[in-house]
Amino acid sequence: MKIKGLIFSALLGSMTLILHGQDAAPPAVDLYSTEKQPEVAATPSPEPNGPDLPELSQLDEAFKKRSLSKEVDQRRLHIEWRQLKNQVVNDPEVRAAKATAQAARTDLEKRNRLRDYYNVYYERMSALASSVEMKLALQGLKTSHLARLNQPRVRPSTDGALPTPKSTPEDKRKHKKRSNKW
Repeated sequence: MKIKGLIFSALLGSMTLILHGQDAAPPAVDLYSTEKQPEVAATPSPEPNGPDLPELSQLDEAFKKRSLSKEVDQRRLHIEWRQLKNQVVNDPEVRAAKATAQAARTDLEKRNRLRDYYNVYYERMSALASSVEMKLALQGLKTSHLARLNQPRVRPSTDGALPTPKSTPEDKRKHKKRSNKW
């Protein structure tokens, strides 16, 4: 038991000596004040022998333009489109054009007023768009909306009157056969 106590006290004593030996030097000590420092001559530095590296700003621009994937670009455009749509929807001129289009009495009048509405709507969105990609996407959306308003299978009438169908002898025979069945 005495041996264990002696070993323990020896370890404790050596630890205190080690801890006092680790004190830091005061910050005001200048170790190199007594030595004479060699004078450095101003010599031109040699040209780097490696390849020319672009500036940091050029590297930043190069990595900003790179896209991750097509889906990410489409999602980013969709988010920007929704933000623009939310900004433009409350514009007084856009609201007036939409109300005018909804108040149209005939189909032809409504299609013409909707064309005016889409022109105003997408013009405002293009003015607020920040990127060229967004402006191109808006132009595509405008074209698709305007294409929906066309009626390529309907013949336009110039005088405003309803066209009268011309019947042929064959049409008369078909009509006669139908009426005889009943």
